[in-house]
Amino acid sequence: MKSVQFTGHGDRDVIEYADVDRPTPGPEEAVVDVKAGALNHVDVWTRRGLAGTDLAMPHTPGCDAAGVVDAVGERVERVEPGDRVAVWAGSSCGDCEFCRDGEPTMCVEYSLLGEHRPGVHAEYAAVPAANLVGVPEHVDWETAASAPLAFGTAWRMLIERGDVTAGEDVLVLGASGGVGHAAVQIADHAGATVYATGSSETKLDAARELGATHAIDYEREAFADRIRSLTDRRGVDVVVDHVGAATWQDSLASLAKGGRVLTCGATTGPNPETSINRIFWNQLQVIGSTMATPAELDRVLELVWDGTFEVRTRATLPMSETARGHELLENRGGVGKVALVPDSEL
Repeated sequence: MKSVQFTGHGDRDVIEYADVDRPTPGPEEAVVDVKAGALNHVDVWTRRGLAGTDLAMPHTPGCDAAGVVDAVGERVERVEPGDRVAVWAGSSCGDCEFCRDGEPTMCVEYSLLGEHRPGVHAEYAAVPAANLVGVPEHVDWETAASAPLAFGTAWRMLIERGDVTAGEDVLVLGASGGVGHAAVQIADHAGATVYATGSSETKLDAARELGATHAIDYEREAFADRIRSLTDRRGVDVVVDHVGAATWQDSLASLAKGGRVLTCGATTGPNPETSINRIFWNQLQVIGSTMATPAELDRVLELVWDGTFEVRTRATLPMSETARGHELLENRGGVGKVALVPDSEL
């Protein structure tokens, strides 16, 4: 069978679409006949070697995929061959203090398929059966593959960790990306007034279509200044910042007193300068969030499956063109996710 492979850490030239052995399921695993996958920025970080993980090479990347269960291990009961499923990338130990307290994303051994261990961008992928969620018949494979990580992450960050409520003002940075376009919809669904940033009219129009009331071109004006103008100098209650170093100071400057900045990533770098005096004087909160619990994932996917939330796809590519997908993410081209389809399915 064919699989996307990183031959080492580096630029996009380390990506191959190679012949590998077809997997067999372990006792608690299922083998999925993959119909589609989707890229995330973590795939780029893993390829570059920035994820802080010592991986054996070649490495199969990929956190997101969907398909049909092909085979199951001897102890698997929750899925069976023929089931339509999507993959959830996060795994926890189930026994540490955080897991036992119902917080698996804080597990001391938390790991992601595709980042810390082999991923799912292949014709067939063996994954823990516990990482599979059902996909209704009416949902297409690209949507099923593209939804879990982006929408699960955004839901936990805004609703569970950020406690966004009706009537609040929420600024979403990078609103055209996977997590960003999910965050715009989730904040709007919660009843917030949504402000969004983007770098082109196409991206700003998409943000408005997805629920943003105000869309700001951050390449033409400082978004913090624009936020102050739009809110009569008050600022917003919440900033969703998964951009990192390039935007951090302006994110803090955009907040009202008592506001909170939510972060689940740092695509421009993890070590920004920060105004500590602004944080304590304005009594701001910095809230980190990672992935989602199974229950949180179920809640948000129900809203994807029933059409409440829309999964935008900027491109659907053959898996053999994964390098082109990485280029789209690195160059911030388009709106939404990049889907990958095994060449054998085309």
